[in-house]
Amino acid sequence: MFSIREKGLTGFNLKYLALVFMVLDHIHYFFEFTGKVPIVFSWLGRLAAPLFLFCFVEGFIHTHDRKKYFLKIYHISVGMGAIQFGFYNVLSFAVRGDGFFPKNGMLSTFAILFVVMQGIDWIREKKFVLGIIAVVVPLILPFIMYYLVFAPFVATENKIGLFLANLVSLSVLPLHSAIVDGGTVTVLEGMILLIFSYCKNKNIRIYAWAAFTFLLNTAGLLLAGMPLNAETLFFKAYEWMGVFAMFLMLYYNGEYGKGNAKLFYWFYPVHVYVLYGVSILLYMVMQ
Repeated sequence: MFSIREKGLTGFNLKYLALVFMVLDHIHYFFEFTGKVPIVFSWLGRLAAPLFLFCFVEGFIHTHDRKKYFLKIYHISVGMGAIQFGFYNVLSFAVRGDGFFPKNGMLSTFAILFVVMQGIDWIREKKFVLGIIAVVVPLILPFIMYYLVFAPFVATENKIGLFLANLVSLSVLPLHSAIVDGGTVTVLEGMILLIFSYCKNKNIRIYAWAAFTFLLNTAGLLLAGMPLNAETLFFKAYEWMGVFAMFLMLYYNGEYGKGNAKLFYWFYPVHVYVLYGVSILLYMVMQ
């Protein structure tokens, strides 16, 4: 009989678990308006992003073709970003009656993180100039875009310029600060997982990630003036629960495992828009 304690979890085991947690989370995300989906779906859903992030960093480290790996993620992220832009501008007819539409952009976050991680790897190889550029530019790009592109367009009331700048920043040149699903925090978490993966004890990266995630979420609540009570931690700001993913990460056995790699690339966008479409129909029925 298969024993997690004895054999551990492969990369595919972790991905399949993450997929289940993600679906539960998105069921709550898309159908919360019904008042019928228990919040426990979203609690469990907090485990999805950290597990996918962990597997993504592992994939970056061990893949034999980083260019191919990046392009698979990037192409889908561009498409989803363009669709999200469309909801803001030209697809208003497809927005749910309560004004809700999907803002899922985890793959855009991963595309940004990939470039940063490649930069970190180049720095380790003593390709300092190239590495520093690859790390710094994606991180400061939101500030560059704001001061050199958005601010001038707003000042001159250049609507066409703003339209194109928004399209670019949500698709082909995503800005980590503009991503709701993932974004800046996930990029930083991924950097920590990669940097500490160079330690001999591979579990150190998991402990470092967990500590950073917990402290960042706690600090965020305090800075926002929110009390650290049960109502806040379990019903208003429960992103911290993602820390529990560490217990599954610690069972990772370092093996790739067996599974359908293409499933994870396409399941994400397909299930998002299918669930959204169903939510539109259900919303119309309930009105």
